[in-house]
Amino acid sequence: MTVGRIPVPHFETRSPRRIHGEIAEFLGCHIVCGDYAPGDALPGEVSFCEDAGVSRSAYREAVRMVAAKGLIVSRPRTGTRVAPRENWNFLDPDMVRWFFQIDPPPDYFIEGLFELRAIMEPAAAELAALRRTDAHLETFEAALNGMKHHSRMSPEWREADQTFHRTLLEATGNDVLMSLASGICAAVNWTTDYKYRNLPEPRDPVGEHLDVYGCIVARDAEGARAIMTKLVRLALEDTSQASAFKSVTRDN
Repeated sequence: MTVGRIPVPHFETRSPRRIHGEIAEFLGCHIVCGDYAPGDALPGEVSFCEDAGVSRSAYREAVRMVAAKGLIVSRPRTGTRVAPRENWNFLDPDMVRWFFQIDPPPDYFIEGLFELRAIMEPAAAELAALRRTDAHLETFEAALNGMKHHSRMSPEWREADQTFHRTLLEATGNDVLMSLASGICAAVNWTTDYKYRNLPEPRDPVGEHLDVYGCIVARDAEGARAIMTKLVRLALEDTSQASAFKSVTRDN
């Protein structure tokens, strides 16, 4: 079935406790991929609920979830419409995941994520080298051991990688910077997943992580910044190659 120009799945056989989340994901994915552009009206409540087989309360809860991420705005006369991009909460972990359900993700999003990482993570590495504690070093070591002893395609490897990057932010001692941790870790997780799924021979980044850790142990702030800059740059190159490779294989 369709509402407007977008096919709508039927949700009625799914768990009632999950329906609003699935509706939110459906709407969110179609917004971030451009099927609904900024200014476009979302499906009307009555028609969507009839076609999708869901209750109005489930649809309204889903709309509230999507609105909380800055994707939509509701007004009395114009209805519910897609908000301008500058209102979007791009670092919301669900948002990051939705973008990576687009195959490939849009270039502007990939570039934006890595520009943010290139600004934040080298500076965080510099601060971490100056402010880290023994407890931080223990967490870094555990994360690196996980990265060394698990396959890069495994959930355990990805969790260890996220732990490394989260600990990097924690070791700065900056609570404001730490507020970005969930978004940064989501970006690390999904860009890593994407490049390993789409590159035939993905590069192993553990060496750069070990070098960053070595600088943090030695309290070498300048070295930590330099190597973290390199790590983020190489990660961008890998992700860009994955997008290019995916486009070529799809077109062929």
